[in-house]
Formats: sequence, C-alpha cells, structure tokens
Amino acid sequence: MKKLDLYILLLILSLPATLKSQDVSVTAAFDTTNILIGDQINFSVTVEQPSGIKLEIPVFRDTIAKSIEILSGPHKDTSKIQGNRLRITDRYLITSFDSGYYRVKPVYAELNDNNGLKRYFSDYSVLEVHRVRLTPPDTSAKIFDIKGPYRAPLTLGEILPWMLVALLAAAITWMVIRLIKLNRKSAGKNTAPVITEPAHVIAFRELEKLKEEQLWQKGEIKKYYTRLAEIVRQYLENRFDVYSMEMTTSETLQALVRTGFKRDEHYNRLKTVLTAADLVKFAKYKPDPDENENCFSDSWEFVAGTKAEEPPQIGLAAIEGKEGQAHE
Repeated sequence: MKKLDLYILLLILSLPATLKSQDVSVTAAFDTTNILIGDQINFSVTVEQPSGIKLEIPVFRDTIAKSIEILSGPHKDTSKIQGNRLRITDRYLITSFDSGYYRVKPVYAELNDNNGLKRYFSDYSVLEVHRVRLTPPDTSAKIFDIKGPYRAPLTLGEILPWMLVALLAAAITWMVIRLIKLNRKSAGKNTAPVITEPAHVIAFRELEKLKEEQLWQKGEIKKYYTRLAEIVRQYLENRFDVYSMEMTTSETLQALVRTGFKRDEHYNRLKTVLTAADLVKFAKYKPDPDENENCFSDSWEFVAGTKAEEPPQIGLAAIEGKEGQAHE
C-alpha cells in the first residue's frame, strides 16, 4: 500500500513538467507564400507557452534563408491568452531579389531547466519568388483578328473633345505664325532660320552610340539601362514636350497620355523599357541577355513609330535665287 501511495505521489509531481511540454507550440510562417521580386512581407515566429516557463527563441541575422533578406526586425510582441498562457511573436520584414522556390528550415524554441535541454520545433515554411514579366504576351495575327469586333464604335461625345483640341491647336499655331511674320517685318530684315535636328534623329544617333559601347556585354548592366532610359526620356521631351527627366515612370506615362498619346503598342514598349530600367537601378534586378536586346529593340521601335513627319526641305540656293529675283 505504501508503494502504491509513493507511485501516485511521484506521478502527481511529474504532471506539471508533462503539461508544460505538451502546452508549448511553435509556428513560423510568411504573410503569403507567393511574391514578386522586390516585394516586402513579414515572416513571423509565434510561440504559445505557459506563463511559468522561460523559452529562448533564436534571433535571425541578415537573412532568413538563402536569398531571403531581412530588412528590419525582429519586432517582438508579447500578449496574454486564455489559460494563464503567453503568446510571443517575433516579426521580421523580409524581401528577395532572386526568383525561386525556398523552403525555410523549422524554427525552434528552447527550454533549459532542471530536467535538461528541450527544443520545440515549428513546421517548414515555404516561399516562392516570381520574376516580373517585362515583355508583353506574344500576340499573333489570329489574336488581332478576333480582337477587332469587341471594340465599340466611337461616339460623337468621344470625338468632339479631340476636335475642339485640334481646332484650338490650329488657332494657336496660326497666331504664332502670324506673330512671327509681324516680328520679321518690324525688324526690317530677314533673319536666318534656326535649323534644329528632329527629335528622332538625335535619339537614333544616341542609340547607335549606346549599341557600339556594348555596356551590358561588358557587365555594366546598370549603366546600360541608365543610358537607355535617359535617351528615351530626352526623346519624350524633344518630341512631346514631356519633361520626363524630372518625373517617375508612372508620372511620365500619365503626362504622355495627357498629350493625346494612345495606350497602344508604342505605349507598351515605352512602359516596358522604363519599368526594366527602374528594376535594374532600384531593385537590383538582373535581366538576361534576351531582355537586354528586347529593351533596346523596344526603344528603337518606339522612336521609329512615334517620330514626327519631316516637312519637305527647300535648298538654300533656291531660296537665295528667289530672293534675288524679287530684288530685281
């Protein structure tokens, strides 16, 4: 009988340690399992435990796993929950600039007491990082054939604002020309016309120079995209009076649309080039050789497709001949 009582007493004394062991849970998870390169999300380690024990939770430094970088943290939060228990959360702000599927090892909380060392582990955490698609989807002739019928016909209400804008532009142009002629007459002499290069000629020349420099082939990816974006932005300023050098990509596209530019294939090419340049400069994105070539081609095609029509030029000799006849 005494042996039975002793056994029951030992069993009762061992119950608190058993309950504590069973009442500890560790979870580790990302806010979401799918992100794009450069996105920022939280990685949280949560421990639920009885309030009477002290657990050690390891702290991550620099990275959670390969290519998963820590931007800030851990931000610790402790709260009481039901049953005289605690919930302790370590939260990290993370990002990744390399696409791929990542499997983070289980995180543990460590208990070191009179009974020895014991660890409580979480499950594996997974994160999939996707690349940003820079090139538009391939569109074949068949897709364009079936796209037409879904376009609604233009209404008078849609055309009228553009007609008013065209009339206003024509009136302003006429006034400018009239003022120029009046100024020339008042000056009492003919002034030599200022000859400036068309915007597309300047852009093509700079693109040719960039191609000859072979920057991305030498590994100077950031310099290549910086120069490419500068050439395109300068062309926008010369051609459309959109002062893109002082604007973000989003502001540039909005300003271009306000000039009457349509959201067509040329608009998509411009957006692709400027977005790629932003990713390379600010998000450490590393495009492959095909993307480098595609961005150059998109820049060239954008300039070629949006260049202003050159007016017919009259030779200087012909002008001087006419002036001589007039004096005679």
